[in-house]
Amino acid sequence: MGLGFGRKESGSNVASFLLGAALPTALLIFLASDRLGEGLSSVSRSWGSAGRTQLPSADGAAPNTRDPEVEFAGLAELLPKVAMEDKTVILTPVNEAWARPGSLLDLYLESFKNGEDIAHLVNHVLVVALDSLGFDRCKAVHPHCYLLQVPTAGNMSSSKRFMSKEYLELVWTKLTFQQRDADMIWFRNPFRRIALYADMSCSSDDFDPSRAPMDQPLNTGLYYMKSTNRTIEMVKYWRAARARFPRQHDQQVFVRIRSELVSKLQVKIEPLDTVYFAGFCEYHDDPERICTMHADCCIGLENKVHDLGDMVADWKRYTSLTPEERKKKMKGDGFKWTYPARCRKSSHWRKPSDEHKG
Repeated sequence: MGLGFGRKESGSNVASFLLGAALPTALLIFLASDRLGEGLSSVSRSWGSAGRTQLPSADGAAPNTRDPEVEFAGLAELLPKVAMEDKTVILTPVNEAWARPGSLLDLYLESFKNGEDIAHLVNHVLVVALDSLGFDRCKAVHPHCYLLQVPTAGNMSSSKRFMSKEYLELVWTKLTFQQRDADMIWFRNPFRRIALYADMSCSSDDFDPSRAPMDQPLNTGLYYMKSTNRTIEMVKYWRAARARFPRQHDQQVFVRIRSELVSKLQVKIEPLDTVYFAGFCEYHDDPERICTMHADCCIGLENKVHDLGDMVADWKRYTSLTPEERKKKMKGDGFKWTYPARCRKSSHWRKPSDEHKG
């Protein structure tokens, strides 16, 4: 969800780092200023069009060829305008379908206005459009938009059927720019709940504190990543692993290789608690602690918009109460989020406890 860059190293190096990663919702990336440099620029040549990508292989073998560097015209000038004082930028991607009026982009941006003390954060959101129609719509509703020139023959504008060839190309393209999906709403500042000692903090489909970190069902819909030599290698390794697992999207590949990332690259990965970083896979009826809600465990754009809209309405009703009324509400019949029926039905959701016994 966030991105930082150093004083001397400008947007071109930042763009180089972004070329190494992936997309689902809002990505939290922090680029440590003392780690930017030539190590980042090597990543910028690691991506090309479908079927022609040459990356460092997962077993360490060097590729035979490299694709031409992807250009990020104007990004170096744009990033300083969006960055916070600590050089953090919130990244989220859209295409035309997600950017239509009343769709996910509107829900996402409006959530900053409806959240608690986070209205200012919307000024640090960089929306990355994957097509020209999405870019035009973004410019109509938000001051910071960037058009990612995608070197693929595929149509990036329409909603994609889950796990179709076009869907897989879309999510791997998003990984290329290292961002997260916009199918998320914000309630309060999530940065206070991120473990800064980890190389990568990642959301979970469900969270059990008794599990070891790598036993959590990680979901790359949202993650926070520092830019270090280790995480740069991690991102390249992740991209390269796509060839080993054809017909799988970026999150599925990440889950398959996460133990390799830890053992081979010594990456520290920290799962995020669903009490604060909730999703339709697992959420808690605790509006006093929730930071974000992600429309995971959901297939279909209309289903995501509908069920997220219900959550927005629940939040507005709750926050319209006085502090005394909130306390009475929690002590009385309690607070309940509207059940995300459409999304859970679409994904054939099952209770997490049924899936992770033993």
